[in-house]
Amino acid sequence: MKRNGLNIETIQFMANDKLKLQAPWQEVKERLKENDITLTDEDLDYKPGKEHELLQHLSKKINRTPEQVKDLIESISANDSRAS
Repeated sequence: MKRNGLNIETIQFMANDKLKLQAPWQEVKERLKENDITLTDEDLDYKPGKEHELLQHLSKKINRTPEQVKDLIESISANDSRAS
């Protein structure tokens, strides 16, 4: 089912895409770069309130769904070591 050209699943994800970080973004960003050496500072430019754009960009860059990217970021944020 579509609303304004978007799938209902997309709208629901957009409403739930706020990142729940347990570590400062700078630490998470460095861990993400260790986890995937193709990621750059520019790829990981995060501004609060712009989570959806970050997740969409990273999903294309690392060939994962936005939901998987969110899970990866939150997993890395919650752990002291790298996640995959």
